[in-house]
Amino acid sequence: MTLKKLNCWEFMKCDREPGGEKAEELGACPSAIDTSFDGINSGKNAGRICWAVAGTCQEGEVCGTFAEKRRSCICCDFYKLVQEEEGASQSANRFFAYFSDDEECRYLDMMNCKSAKAGERLITQGEVRDSAYIIQRGSCLVIVEKEGELHPVGHRGRGDIVGVTSVLTEEPQNAHVEAETDMELWVLTKELFDDISQEEPELVEFLTEIVASRFDSRRPIADRVIGKYYATDIIGRGGYSIVYKGVHTGLAMPVAIKMMRHNMALNPHFQRSFRNEAKIIAGLDHENIVKVHDIEERYRTIFIIEQHIEGESLKQLLKRLKSIPPSLAIDYSIQICQGLDYAHKQSIIHRDINPSNILVQTDDRVKIVDFGVACPVGTEELEFAGTISYMAPEQIEGEAVDPRTDIYGLGVTAYEMVAGEKPFKNADISAVMEMHLNRDVPDPGEVVPELPETLCKFITRAARRDPDERFQSAAEALEFLNQLTEELGQKKENDRQGNKRKMATLLMIYDEERQEALNSLVDEFSTRFQELGITLKSADVHDL
Repeated sequence: MTLKKLNCWEFMKCDREPGGEKAEELGACPSAIDTSFDGINSGKNAGRICWAVAGTCQEGEVCGTFAEKRRSCICCDFYKLVQEEEGASQSANRFFAYFSDDEECRYLDMMNCKSAKAGERLITQGEVRDSAYIIQRGSCLVIVEKEGELHPVGHRGRGDIVGVTSVLTEEPQNAHVEAETDMELWVLTKELFDDISQEEPELVEFLTEIVASRFDSRRPIADRVIGKYYATDIIGRGGYSIVYKGVHTGLAMPVAIKMMRHNMALNPHFQRSFRNEAKIIAGLDHENIVKVHDIEERYRTIFIIEQHIEGESLKQLLKRLKSIPPSLAIDYSIQICQGLDYAHKQSIIHRDINPSNILVQTDDRVKIVDFGVACPVGTEELEFAGTISYMAPEQIEGEAVDPRTDIYGLGVTAYEMVAGEKPFKNADISAVMEMHLNRDVPDPGEVVPELPETLCKFITRAARRDPDERFQSAAEALEFLNQLTEELGQKKENDRQGNKRKMATLLMIYDEERQEALNSLVDEFSTRFQELGITLKSADVHDL
C-alpha cells in the first residue's frame, strides 16, 4: 500500500488551507491555493514545494519571496521529509528508471561527476548547452527569469535530469537551474547521449516525453525565439499542441504560435497532419476562419504561425456564462455556418466542430480554428478523428464524410450553447458513442422551455442521426437561420458592416466597500445586455 504524501498544511497542521479554521482569520496559505504548481512532487497546488512560494508562514511569521526564505526553509522538518520521500521515489520520469542495473552501471562509467554547492547556478536561462545533468544526490529549483523577476517553476531531485532541452532540441535553455542543497551530478554530454541513443533508440522518445511535459508549464514561461517570432505566454493547450501568444519581431505584429508537442512530432503521421492543417488554412480566406501567416520547423518540432485573436473559446465562454442567450447563439451559429459554407465550397470538411474550436472575439465575431483533422469531401474515416461528444454517426462508424458531418457538429454545439450542457452526458466514452449512433439529439426546449420553437427545430434538424434528414448544406442551414432572425425580429448581426453602432458611457462613483455588490450587479446587467445584443465594456478609474 502506497503511503499518502502529505501537503505542507497537513503536515504543519496550520489550519490555513481553504476552509481551514484559521484561513478566514489569517487568509488562506498561498501554497494551498497556487494551482500552477499542481503535480510537482506529487503535491496538491504548491503543497509540497511551499518553500518556492512567496507569502507562506514560518513559525507564525509571513515570509517573503522564495529567494529570501529558501535558506531557512532548508531547516524545516517538512522540507526534510519531502527530500527524503522524493529521494526514495521510483518515479517513471527518472532517467535511470529507463535502464537495467547493468546498463546503468555501464553508462555511468562513461560519465564524469560534478559537485555543486547549495545556491550555485548550474544552468543559465538562454544558454545553448552540450551537456545535461543527472542528479545523484540533492535537489535543485528550476527558475524562469521574466521581465526582471524570478519565478520558481519546478523542483528536481535524485534521478531527475536537467538541461536536457538543449541536448535534445538544440534550443536555448528555457530556465535557470539552481542547487537547493549540496548536490552530486552525473554529466551527460551530447556526444554520449547520441551514442546511447543509437543503442537505445527509444531513449529519445522517453526524453522527448519529459521535454514535452516541461514545456506545458502552468507557471510563467521564458520568452522563446522561433525564427522571426517571439513566443511569450501559453494561451491554449490541446492534445497534440500548445498555443503561445507571440509577436513578429520585425513587424511588431501580434500572432498566435501553435507548437506541435515534441513527443507528437516524433510521429510521422502527426507531422503530416500538422503540416496539412497549415496548408489547408493557408488556402482559406474568410472572416470566420482563422488565418495562417507562416510555418516554422525547428527545435525538433513544427510551429504554425496564425492570426492572433483577442477573445476566448466558446468552451471557455460557456464555462463562464453556463449558457448563451438565444439571440447570441443564433448569431454565433450564423457566423459558423458562413465559415463552413466557405470551407465546404473549397471541398474541405472540418470534422471537429465543437465549442473548443470556435473562438469568440471581444466584438462577438467568431472564428473557426483547428483544422488538424480536416479532409477533402467524401473521405472515408481511415482514422478515428474528432471529439466524441460532437461526432456524427457516420464519422463514428468510419463512413465517408461530407458537409452534413460538420452540420451535425454545429447542431450539437448549438444545443450546448442554449441548454448549457451536452445532449448526451456520460463518463463512459463508449456509452456516448452508442447514444450518438442510436438516438437523435433531444429537443433543447425540454431543458429550456422558453426557447423559441423555431430555434429548437434548427438544432434538432441539424443533429439528426440520418444525414439525409439534416440540412444538406451549410448554405441551407444559413438560410434557415436568417429566416429565424426575421421571425424573431432580430437584427442580423452578421450584416454588421451596414449597421451604424452607437456608444454610451455610464460613470459609476461608489465607495470601495460596495465593490462586491457592484460586481454582482454588473454581472446581472451583462447577461441582460447580451440578450439585447449590447456589448458591455468596463474600465477602472482610480483616485477620484
